[in-house]
Amino acid sequence: MRFAEVHRYPAQIQAVVNGQNSLLYSPSLPDMGEGNGDSIKGKGAMEANPYAAPAAVVDDVAAWDAYDLENRKAGRGKRLGAALLDGLVSLIWILPIIWGATMVVDVRHGLKPAAPMVGLILLGLALLIGVFVVNCIMIHRSGQTIGKRALDIAIVRTDGNRVGLARYIFLRVMPVVLIGLIPFVGKLINLVDPLLIFGKERRCLHDLIADTIVVDA
Repeated sequence: MRFAEVHRYPAQIQAVVNGQNSLLYSPSLPDMGEGNGDSIKGKGAMEANPYAAPAAVVDDVAAWDAYDLENRKAGRGKRLGAALLDGLVSLIWILPIIWGATMVVDVRHGLKPAAPMVGLILLGLALLIGVFVVNCIMIHRSGQTIGKRALDIAIVRTDGNRVGLARYIFLRVMPVVLIGLIPFVGKLINLVDPLLIFGKERRCLHDLIADTIVVDA
């Protein structure tokens, strides 16, 4: 310590001379002697926050999530029931179109006016668009169709994340539909697709293609 600092901190210097263990606190006092060690210890104590949350490494989070998803997989009966309900909902727009189509022959022969036929077909198309839009909104928000919402089940990714609308349409629906249009092969695919639900993973062909599972919501 410089001589000038002795005159600036007389009380602290006197404490050191008298053999006291710690220096009297002064915010402007430079570190010296034993006090320097105390300041380092104090800094270390300040860095160790006693209120910090305990740090723990959890190694089995992913495994637990996978186990939880496996237990939440929807039963085969629920999935069948949801598919049947969606089929019934589709009748809302299919029946008017079929009814209108049966009038085509009579309209061509002039036995019936064209207005009822056109009206029924337009009604069916409007209902088709309505059902499609509702299902798209529900799938985007919760991974559910109307039938799945009724039975409280939902479509998710195999990692538990939400299934996007694009994935649902272009990976879960379109591939099976397009393959189904191929002669001979299409009939086989349409048979294999639902039968895979009886496998160990309880996933249909469209689930395997789109990397999805159906779980209890």
